[in-house]
Amino acid sequence: MLPTQQGCRQALAYPATMQDLIAKTGDPPRNTKPEEIAKADPRQRAWIEVNPTAVEANCRNLRRYLSESCALMAVVKADGYGHGAVTVAQASLLGGANSLGVATLQEGIELRQAGHKAPVLVLGNLTHAEDLRACLDWQLMPTLSSMREALLCQNLADGSGRKLSVQLKVDTGMSRLGCELKEAPRLVEAIGRLNQLDLKGIYSHLALADGDLQGEAALVTSQQQQSFERVLRALPAQKNGFCRHLANSAGTLRDRRLHYDMVRVGLALYGHSPNNHLHGKVDLKPALSVKARVTLIRDVPAGVGVSYGHRFTTQRPSRLAIVGIGYADGVSRSLSGRISAIADGQLLPQVGSITMDQLVLDATDHPEMEVGSIVTLLGQDGDAFITPQQWSDVSGSIPWEVLCSFKHRLPRIVI
Repeated sequence: MLPTQQGCRQALAYPATMQDLIAKTGDPPRNTKPEEIAKADPRQRAWIEVNPTAVEANCRNLRRYLSESCALMAVVKADGYGHGAVTVAQASLLGGANSLGVATLQEGIELRQAGHKAPVLVLGNLTHAEDLRACLDWQLMPTLSSMREALLCQNLADGSGRKLSVQLKVDTGMSRLGCELKEAPRLVEAIGRLNQLDLKGIYSHLALADGDLQGEAALVTSQQQQSFERVLRALPAQKNGFCRHLANSAGTLRDRRLHYDMVRVGLALYGHSPNNHLHGKVDLKPALSVKARVTLIRDVPAGVGVSYGHRFTTQRPSRLAIVGIGYADGVSRSLSGRISAIADGQLLPQVGSITMDQLVLDATDHPEMEVGSIVTLLGQDGDAFITPQQWSDVSGSIPWEVLCSFKHRLPRIVI
């Protein structure tokens, strides 16, 4: 064995016995009290700041945009679009939301475990008896797309002696979840005969409402609304008392005729317009910022390649700031060389490939930057502002995906 190999093995070897461990450390680990164990500062490396006051204000402003008779569902799926579902749900309800929307059963259960008692609609399809039984136990409303789920719900509720609230989804042109248009009136009538089910609502989802106000987006949105209207007109007269809803954030801001009895608001709740054409319809304030610390400063000459692949080469003597955040945190590699970060109100270009845990900024024009300095990747600092829309414009993504991409190793700090 080579000397260097032997030295490495000795350095990495684990103590064979507790006596060996005590000899190496001086004390057995059981003597260390939990409160004495060092904990990482959540702002040590990179983090997300969430402002629930902004969510509450957005919700209030959206409520003012609606008629008094129109309810507002706060969509808090995907952990509240990355903001923290429990935090966002509380802020939304304070701001006037009447109910909450989630995508999965577990998301609904987490809201109940956190103490939220508002109505919760599970927007995804639940097809297993155990999942629908959990809806009954946790008082969650499942979405039905067929008679099969309706009969499962009826049998489960009948066995428990309790009624189960449900909603029916109709496919008006999304070609995703929901029953066929022609089947909807028959399903409503059939579900009405199931004595253990309480049909609380009927709804559909818009496919192109976030598109332009003219052209194909306008045509498809109008066609979907007409299809939804045909279903509503075909319903038995005695079944017209439940909640009708069609509009997402884009539909809500696009046209008040899409509001019906309730709107389901997601992206706008978090302070972002789903389309530049809809910007300014309601005063919205972004509720999330992404921040990180500089972990190293290095001065390099001109002609130096930076990061994997040397996709960027310095053109002048440069001051590079290495920042502790990367694509494993949700800053997509496709953004490499296309974004900036804000430091002390100044935009600094990101250079080279974004790596799993780090990225590099060109801080040549910011000589005051030092190790430990905080930079803002999304959000506002001084007069400079970076939005999810800016990221999605250069990466070919959408703001929804940008917000939902931030991983849970980024601590959420409520401010």
